[in-house]
Amino acid sequence: MLMREERELVAIYGRKLIEAGLTTGTGGNISVFNRSKGLLAIKPSGIDYMDIRPEDVPVMDLDGNRVEGELKPSSEYEMHAIVYRNREDANAVVHTHSTFSTTIACLNLEIPSLHYLVAFAGEKVPCAQYATYGTKELAENAMQALGTKYNATLLANHGLLVLGRDVRMAFATTEQIEFCAELFYRTRCAGEPVLLPQDEMARVAERFKTYGQG
Repeated sequence: MLMREERELVAIYGRKLIEAGLTTGTGGNISVFNRSKGLLAIKPSGIDYMDIRPEDVPVMDLDGNRVEGELKPSSEYEMHAIVYRNREDANAVVHTHSTFSTTIACLNLEIPSLHYLVAFAGEKVPCAQYATYGTKELAENAMQALGTKYNATLLANHGLLVLGRDVRMAFATTEQIEFCAELFYRTRCAGEPVLLPQDEMARVAERFKTYGQG
C-alpha cells in the first residue's frame, strides 16, 4: 500500500481529534505530506473519523490528482495543498471546527498574545478572511494569513487551520490554540486580557523549536 505510514497517521490522528473534542462527526480534516515523494495522505470526504481505515485514506499529488485510494479526498484538499506548496516547514495540516477557536473566528477576531502558548502559532493567531468552504479562494485567504511566520490561523466564520513539521506537532498546536481560544473568550467575558510583549513571544517561539523529544 502506497504511503502506508502517512495513511495510518491520518486515521490515528483523526480519531484523536474526536477523542480530544477538537471536532465532531465528519467536520474538519487532516493530512500528512511526504515531501520526498511529493504526495499527501488526506482524510476522505464525508467519512466519520472513527470509521476510517488506512486504506480508505486517499493519496494525492499537489496538482489535485488522486494517486491511490477509492474514496474522494476532503473538500478542503486545496487548503492543505497550498500550505505544502508554500511552506517547506509544513509536513502535516490539521483543520478543525473546535468550539472556542470557531467562536473567535465567528467574531472575525485574532487571538492575541494573552498566554505564552499562543507562541505555538506565532506572536498571535491571525484570522483569514471568509470564503466559501472547499474553494480556492478560501485556500488563498488561509495562506495569506499564515504567510511565512504563522503556524496557525483562524478561518473567519469557519474554524481553525494549523500546520506542523509533523502530525504530532500539528495536533499539539491545535490543542494548545484551542486552549488559548478558550482563555481569550473567558478573559474577554471578564474584562480585557493582559497581553505578553512581543519580545517574550519571540523568546518562547524560539524555545518551542526544540519542544518535545526531538
